[in-house]
Amino acid sequence: MQFISLAPFVPSGEHFESAKDLFKELGFNISWDAGDYVGFKKDDCSFILQNFDNAEFAANFMISVNISSAAEFWQQVTEKKLAEKFGIRIAPPTQQPYGIEVNVIDMAGVCWHFVE
Repeated sequence: MQFISLAPFVPSGEHFESAKDLFKELGFNISWDAGDYVGFKKDDCSFILQNFDNAEFAANFMISVNISSAAEFWQQVTEKKLAEKFGIRIAPPTQQPYGIEVNVIDMAGVCWHFVE
């Protein structure tokens, strides 16, 4: 028996529609939409965005996404001005013990670690 994939349920915060727009801007595509739950996918990475707002939960939820180039990802998100457009926080590439990371705090408060 194998474990095939992992798709965490990610809270959207209070602005579900804007959260969907943010993840599309980050490069994810909607693979299915069931109203309050939306499947997102890019390459071999997937997650389920849920229309759920719990600030304490979101502020303690973190996701690590392995990427091929932190510098390229950083360039894309800064050129799109996603921090200004969505009111999110994005930290420049930083060397961590586990790789080079671009840290994104989404609108709900979830911490995304995009790691090369």
